[in-house]
Amino acid sequence: MSGVLHVLLHMAGAKAPTTSDVLAKAMGTNPVVIRRVLAGLREAGYVRSEKGHGGGWTIACDLSRVTLRDIYEALGEPTLLSIGNRTDAPACLVEASVNAALEGAFREAELLLLNRLAEITLEALSAEFRQRSSERYGSADIETVHG
Repeated sequence: MSGVLHVLLHMAGAKAPTTSDVLAKAMGTNPVVIRRVLAGLREAGYVRSEKGHGGGWTIACDLSRVTLRDIYEALGEPTLLSIGNRTDAPACLVEASVNAALEGAFREAELLLLNRLAEITLEALSAEFRQRSSERYGSADIETVHG
């Protein structure tokens, strides 16, 4: 999720379509990974792509209307918490007791996180970047400060 938001901020700050190669270089990954992830966001209508010379990825939505939860859902709702219950011995009553206690806490934590993600728009995230960048570098141009 963090990496996808990073890519979206690059695209939001770009003056022209951004290629998968450029985005991959910024993220230290392969362009195929970028295309695969952005394909889901394209299906949701958040980004678009154009092939050929001068083509690439662009934002296709109003950043002020799209929340981080929207992006999370467009990504297929990946696992939020990497910690989880043990399932090594389903018949073990100790394991069952521990899992029952943790399950409620995990559900509450996920709900809290999803509600918070629904409060943050891509525009707010972009504005946060621009503010930090201007304070540190005197520029909000993402390619200048991240390049």
